[in-house]
Amino acid sequence: MNASDARRDLYALVKRAEDDGVTTLIHRMGSKREDRVLLAPLDRFPAARKADAFPSWALSAAQKDFGTLVSRAASGQPQVLRRNNTPVAVLLPADPHTSTPSSDPAAPSGAAPAGGAVNSQGQQHRESAQRRLATLGDAIGSVLTTGPADGPTFGLPGLDAATGGLQPGRLTLVAAAPNVGGSLLGLAAARTTALADHRTVLYAASGPNRDDVFRRILSAETGGDYPRLKQGRLTDYEQDVARQLVQAGDVLLIDDGSNLTAQDIAETAPHMEGLALVVVDRLQAAHSARLPLSGNRLPDASQILSGLARTLHVPVLAVVDSDDPTLLSLLDADVLLTLTATTDPGRVQVTVTERDFGVIGSAYLLPDLLHARFLDAATSPAGRIAGEVPARSPGSAVERELAEAALPYTSGARQGLPASVTHVLAALRTALAGGDQEALGELGPSLAEVAAAPLQLPDTDEGRRLAAALNAYTTAGTTGQSAAVRSGADSGHLPDDEDDAEAEVELQPGDEEDEPESAPFPALKLLKDAVARSKMHPIPVIRAEDRDSGPWPLVSEDMDGEPRWVHPDVTSARVPYIRENGKRVRRDQLDVPDAFGEGVLCLIDRNGSYPSACSAVPLAPNKLLHTGPLEAFDKASAGIYLIDIPEWPRTDMPHPLGRIIDRPDEQGRVWVTTPHIKQLVKLVREGHLAAMPAIHDSWTGKANESLFKPFYEAARKARIELVQAGGDPYKAYKTRLSIALRLLWPKRAEQRSPFWRPDWRMSMVAEASVRHWTVAFKAVQEGHTLIALRNVDAAVFWTPPGTPPGTYRIGTGFGEVKAKFIQPGEMIPEGDD
Repeated sequence: MNASDARRDLYALVKRAEDDGVTTLIHRMGSKREDRVLLAPLDRFPAARKADAFPSWALSAAQKDFGTLVSRAASGQPQVLRRNNTPVAVLLPADPHTSTPSSDPAAPSGAAPAGGAVNSQGQQHRESAQRRLATLGDAIGSVLTTGPADGPTFGLPGLDAATGGLQPGRLTLVAAAPNVGGSLLGLAAARTTALADHRTVLYAASGPNRDDVFRRILSAETGGDYPRLKQGRLTDYEQDVARQLVQAGDVLLIDDGSNLTAQDIAETAPHMEGLALVVVDRLQAAHSARLPLSGNRLPDASQILSGLARTLHVPVLAVVDSDDPTLLSLLDADVLLTLTATTDPGRVQVTVTERDFGVIGSAYLLPDLLHARFLDAATSPAGRIAGEVPARSPGSAVERELAEAALPYTSGARQGLPASVTHVLAALRTALAGGDQEALGELGPSLAEVAAAPLQLPDTDEGRRLAAALNAYTTAGTTGQSAAVRSGADSGHLPDDEDDAEAEVELQPGDEEDEPESAPFPALKLLKDAVARSKMHPIPVIRAEDRDSGPWPLVSEDMDGEPRWVHPDVTSARVPYIRENGKRVRRDQLDVPDAFGEGVLCLIDRNGSYPSACSAVPLAPNKLLHTGPLEAFDKASAGIYLIDIPEWPRTDMPHPLGRIIDRPDEQGRVWVTTPHIKQLVKLVREGHLAAMPAIHDSWTGKANESLFKPFYEAARKARIELVQAGGDPYKAYKTRLSIALRLLWPKRAEQRSPFWRPDWRMSMVAEASVRHWTVAFKAVQEGHTLIALRNVDAAVFWTPPGTPPGTYRIGTGFGEVKAKFIQPGEMIPEGDD
């Protein structure tokens, strides 16, 4: 191999020498002669292990001056190669005429050096000390006397059982697509090792910076919302925990320096006393000029990290943002943890693979991305058919974590909770174990009361975990009560008798067929005709074989951007209500503080939000192409965009991205559609946002805003006629509208829709959300007080009696609203109440 190639592949060659005893012949043509050297393992020249016996070089320095080192070695001066302070290989002269210094002082002149440099015939003299051999009995005795493994863990019992913890001397790779949460497993191991076990951790952050890491730790430890913490808004409890972390966090050391390399990590780690774990977050599959730990440099980086684990006998945990089998095979880790999203959005499967053995186990985790963490879930139950998808766990992730955190107290193993609190938490665990959704709903008010009570919990791991779980439950409650109660609330609360039809209508077999001639409104036929008339030759159906790749797995219902917001000074509750037909339901009740002055609640109900949005929704009729990071939004394009969550400074309006901000990825970024990108551009232009967020990735196509306009025109005209008639024809009209728009993205495989365009569907819903938010914002700018904003059509203002905000047009047409007035504290009617 010539010297130039050897310089490029130096780390790999050293690893081969170190691991497999391979010697490489390297040649370099000088000005007067050809230099020939051997890059050899230390066993061939044991004297190289002696400190300061020969010139030695860190691998990074050796790579830089490799030509000089080859010349010196060829002239008879061995050059020792070090990883940090540890010799790992040596450069020796390959030709017999060179006078290589003997490592044995007693060796006669001209003898091969002790340690066995290879002569010109390729013969090797093994005059060095014999290699150490261990009997099977030695190995068994070592295992028996070592005792149970005491290595770092993830703090997730199911995953720890499947992996056996993180083993010293081994490189463990966490592989996950960017939106699955792989970095959170690295964070979990670091949190458990440093904060629970009080052992030293080196956290090498290539991607997130130290502030990101701290916010994620704080979010996971307290249960506080990560997007809110990114904006610097901390509760008193979170500030207390932050101060405790400052005191306890001196064993968690973060390296987020620029141009971080694997060699930097390997050179830093040996100087950390008592090092128990190295976490590398993250290895980026896509090449980036500013990130050395990316692209085609990853295999070499993996080799260096693997060598670091063996040299220091510590576990190294690295996160890679890809689950591509080809890349993972190149990285060649000792243990591979592959995170895979399941059909149940409430679960992620982790498959554990060990080199030489293949798959050795699996576990399921509950993603709680809002709080930058995973929660534990039961491992795959015995007897389950291989490949069968586990049933979705009852309750929310917050409720399940609360039940788990309370277990030491509800089981009687720990004391210190009032009997009434213990009873409620035990009932929660029973309801979750039995899958009793009705019981969970009834427990909601009691759980909210417990979570809000000022409990004195012990300063132990169990006490702190329970405090964090109660705080997370309280935080969830401020955005819509407990998860058990919220399940009903989120399906459509506050007044809504127009678009609630969509929430109530489920697609049935036959809905994909054109309506009969006698139908009051042939919505599906009109929507198909509108698309077919376009001169852009739209692609209404993405082929089934293409739906699991490209942009399509990135599109989700969370991209609608619907707000679920109540003014922070207003108290919101869901109260029982019995309708005239005897059905028991829950309805919103809003209590307004006296500081708001005199007034009443003005309920705004927006007509036909979804069909109205079809008048001008920006979308791409054809394929979405991967356009990657963008310097700026191009208004000639439409699609989906991965952006940072912009900081929203106002407290009198919800965030312009609505509930999108509740499910960021591990880097705190979210995917949005074109209507929200355009909304942010406008807010920046008008000075309401400081700057446009960066676009880190994108899938786009040529934009069109008129694809659905003929459908909108027909729906608007039909509404004018049918709303006057009312009765069954008008109900049938609303139902067929809902069915047609739902068929843009049918969820069941057996539903034979004439469409399958998730991006069209979510762009339409996002456009409706943006219009709803924008009109409310205009009212606030004119001095009106917004109390609540929900869904795409419901708003509540605090106004003088009989005077709705002037920014709304009262009427029955698309985009117009109905206004009702009720007293504060009264139940807010919905639908046919």
